[in-house]
Amino acid sequence: MVTYSESGVDIDLEALTVSKLASKLKPTLEYRNIITDSGHFAALVELGDKAIAMSTDGVGSKILVAKMMEKYDTVGIDMIAMVVNDILCVGAEPIALVDYLAVEEPDPKVAEEIADGLVKGATESKIAIIGGETASLPGIVKDFDLAGTGIGFVDKDKIITGADIQEGDILIGLRSSGIHSNGLSLARRAIFEDGGFTVDDKMPNSDTTIGEELLKPTQLYVKAIIDLLGQGFNIKGLAHMTGGGVNNLSRLKDGIGFEITDYPEPQDIFKLIYQQGVPLEEMYKVFNMGIGFTVIASPEEADAVLEALNKNIESYIVGKVIGEEKIVVKTFEGTEITY
Repeated sequence: MVTYSESGVDIDLEALTVSKLASKLKPTLEYRNIITDSGHFAALVELGDKAIAMSTDGVGSKILVAKMMEKYDTVGIDMIAMVVNDILCVGAEPIALVDYLAVEEPDPKVAEEIADGLVKGATESKIAIIGGETASLPGIVKDFDLAGTGIGFVDKDKIITGADIQEGDILIGLRSSGIHSNGLSLARRAIFEDGGFTVDDKMPNSDTTIGEELLKPTQLYVKAIIDLLGQGFNIKGLAHMTGGGVNNLSRLKDGIGFEITDYPEPQDIFKLIYQQGVPLEEMYKVFNMGIGFTVIASPEEADAVLEALNKNIESYIVGKVIGEEKIVVKTFEGTEITY
């Protein structure tokens, strides 16, 4: 069996590191009117009757798969998706973004391919890339790293923080495009090192190669969520299902839990990783497992919200909010896991 920690990424150590940083930085929140805590998906700064939402993220080790494939025209989409999907989680519409490209040495061809992806992601998200920075850092960066910081706007009376979530509310899951841009260290270890596959091997029952499947861009949820928020529903919470898997839901509100009983069948890429010896508990703790974004609505509005979402993206009722602070998941193998 192989875990995320054994592949080089220790989620618990990362959480401790973040907490150490956050505890030192927390006093700076007093300098401005900050609305959300640092643990939410996006931070909010008050600006009159509106708020500015901010989020920053990168592509991560998916870049190494791009290098294996010698194909860099999708990682820009991943970076934008990781940023704008987080901004959506407070009910804000993404507006603009700046990028940061750190390279071992400049490569105009690779940079041009990265830019192609950035344009695709920005076009689909309807955001402006208003600036950025490129740094040559030999000895610090191997190959390159790509990250970005985005902003969005939301009316103060329409901010969604999760504070209104209560027991009995319904979880609606939006389909992911696949592995997205999380857990690639574990995926690479399981598939290529332990499984002995190559990027050119075909996925089971498919003409798609493993490399092509791993490089599928992260799903952008901007249109689906912005359209939904414009219809006047009382949306209780929004969660971007990234690294940490189902545990991302716990970032919304203390004192509640979630029971997930009806996840759709995960894509074959997750099954391939699982078949290489990754425990199910680790799978749902690391990967999105087919659901890349979650909307929480009242039981009275859940069916209407589901119908509205399905006009833009495949969506499902996957579970409900419970009163006990835990997350219970029924896996695709029919077993039950509690976090």
